[in-house]
Amino acid sequence: MRAVDAIMECLKAEGVDVVFGLPGGANLPTYDAFVDGGIRHVLVRHEAGGGHAAEGYAKATGKVGVAFATSGPGATNVVTPIVDAMMDSVPTVFITGQVRTDLIGTDGFQETDTLGITMPVVKHSFQIRSPQEIPRAIHEAFYLARSGRPGPVVVDIPQDLSRADIDYEPIGDVHLPGYQPTTDGNAKQIRQAAKAMASARRPVVYAGGGVVNANAAKELTDFVTSDRFPVTCTLMGLGAFPAPHPQWLGMLGMHGTRAANYAMDEADLICCIGARFDDRITGKLSEFAPHAKFIHIDVDPAEISKNVPAHIPIVGDAKSVLAKLVKEYRALDSVDSSRMDEWWARIEAWRKDHPLRYDDSTDGEIKPQYMVQALYEATGGDAIVCSDVGQHQMWAAQYYHFDQPRRWINSGGLGTMGFGLPAAMGAQVGCPDQTVVCISGDGSIQMNLQELATCAQNEIPVKIFIMNNGYLGMVRQWQELFWDNRYSHVDMGTFPDFVKVAEAYGATGLRLTEKSTLVDDMKAALQTPGPVMVDVRVTREENTYPMISPGMPARDMVG
Repeated sequence: MRAVDAIMECLKAEGVDVVFGLPGGANLPTYDAFVDGGIRHVLVRHEAGGGHAAEGYAKATGKVGVAFATSGPGATNVVTPIVDAMMDSVPTVFITGQVRTDLIGTDGFQETDTLGITMPVVKHSFQIRSPQEIPRAIHEAFYLARSGRPGPVVVDIPQDLSRADIDYEPIGDVHLPGYQPTTDGNAKQIRQAAKAMASARRPVVYAGGGVVNANAAKELTDFVTSDRFPVTCTLMGLGAFPAPHPQWLGMLGMHGTRAANYAMDEADLICCIGARFDDRITGKLSEFAPHAKFIHIDVDPAEISKNVPAHIPIVGDAKSVLAKLVKEYRALDSVDSSRMDEWWARIEAWRKDHPLRYDDSTDGEIKPQYMVQALYEATGGDAIVCSDVGQHQMWAAQYYHFDQPRRWINSGGLGTMGFGLPAAMGAQVGCPDQTVVCISGDGSIQMNLQELATCAQNEIPVKIFIMNNGYLGMVRQWQELFWDNRYSHVDMGTFPDFVKVAEAYGATGLRLTEKSTLVDDMKAALQTPGPVMVDVRVTREENTYPMISPGMPARDMVG
C-alpha cells in the first residue's frame, strides 16, 4: 500500500470524517489519496482558515480536528492556528508536507524547518524519517492530541516518503511509556478539598475551559449545587455552568461582572477547575484574592501553582475529580449551609448595585450591546456562537447567555483576529443540524474573509453578523482610556461594502440599520438559506465596561 493510502486508513480508524486543507507541491501525494480515500475534504482558501476551521470543529464536537498544509508557506500559514490551539488546549492534528529528504537542509524550493518553527508551540511534533513510521505516527498524534490536556500535534511528512510503498497493518494499540497523564486525582487531596469547601464561609468556584474540554459540565453543576456555592466561569469556560442560574455570578476577568470579580477579591477559598489564573483574570497578581486559599484542579501539572500557589493541588481530569469531589462532599457530616448567609447577602448587594448595564437612550441608534441581545432573542439562545476577537467578543460573552457547553467558540489565550469565520465554518461542518452564527467586527472579519468562498462552494450555511463601528474597536478604546485619546491608525473607514463582498463570494449580503426591526431582521437572516453576511451598523465609539484596567486589582474596576 502507498504510505498516503495508509494515512487515509489511519484517519478513518481514528474516526475522522472531515479534513480541512489546501494542496501544494509537497503534499500532492496525500491529496491524490483523497480521490479514493473515502474522507470528506473541505478546500479552504488559506491554510490559516483551514487550521481555525479544524479548531472550530474540535471545539464544537469534542473530536480531534484535522488540517492539512503543504511545505514552506503552507506550513507557516498554519503556525497561528497551531499556537491558538495550544493556548486554548484544542485537540488538533496538523499534517504538513515537506520537501524530499534529499533536499532537506539545502534551502530547497518551499523548504521550511516546520519542526523547528512549531516545536515551542505544539504538544508534540513528528518528522517522518522512514515511510514505515507513518501509520504509528498518525495514531500517536491523535492519542496525544486528545488525551491529558488536549492540544495540537504536527506530523511533517517529506514528499518522497509519502509516495513510498509500505507493508501496512492496522495499529491496534498506542502505548507511550514516557507519556502517562494523571486523570483520577489523589483521593486524600480530594477529601481535603471537600472538607475545605465545607468550612469556607466565602467560597467561590472558578471554572475554565478545562471543564468544557473534559466534558465535565454536568459534574461541575452537580458540585456547585451540592451546596450554595457561587460559581463564575472564564471566557473559555462559558457554558460549563448553565446561565442564567441563581448561583451564577457571570463571567469574571477584565470585562467580567463586578459581582464575580468582587467575590473573587473577597473570597476566603477559591476552587479553580480547569483554568490557569492568567493575567486577564487576576489583574495585578500581587493583589489578587488576598484573603483566599486555593484549591487547584487541573489535568496539566505544569499549571498547578504556576501563577498562584495552590494550597490543595489536585492533578487530574476535571470530570473524574469533580465526580469524586461531589461524592466526598455529600458524605461529610453536618455541613452547615447557613455559614454562607452573609456571603450571599454581600453577593446579592453587588448584583443589585452593579448589574451589567449600558446607556440605550439614543433613539434609533443600535448600541453594540443591544445587537448581541437582539441576536440572543432572534436565536432563542439556541445556537453555536463563534466570535472573533475584540469588543464584540466581550459584549457577546456578557450579553449572550450560554446554558450548555460547546456553544461558545472563540480564541481566548492567543486572541486571534480572523478566527471567527473559519471557526464557525468548522463548527457548522461538525454540527450540520445546528444553527451556527459568527459575531465579528469589521476589523476581524477581513482577516479571513476569503473563507466565505469556502462556505459558498460547500454550502456551509453559517450566519455572520458584523458589529460594524468603523474602528479597530478595542484598540481604539485603549487609546481613548490610556493614551489620551490619541487615535493612531484605528479608523477602518467605510470599506469594504460587505453586502457587495458577500454577493461577490456567492453568499447573501444584508445591511441592518433599524433598531426597531433588528430582532425580526435577524430572524429573517437566520432563516435565509446558505451563508449569510449581515452588516450591522452600531454606535462608533462605545466602550466595553466594566473593565479591570491593566495592572490594577479587581476591586478597582471602572465603568
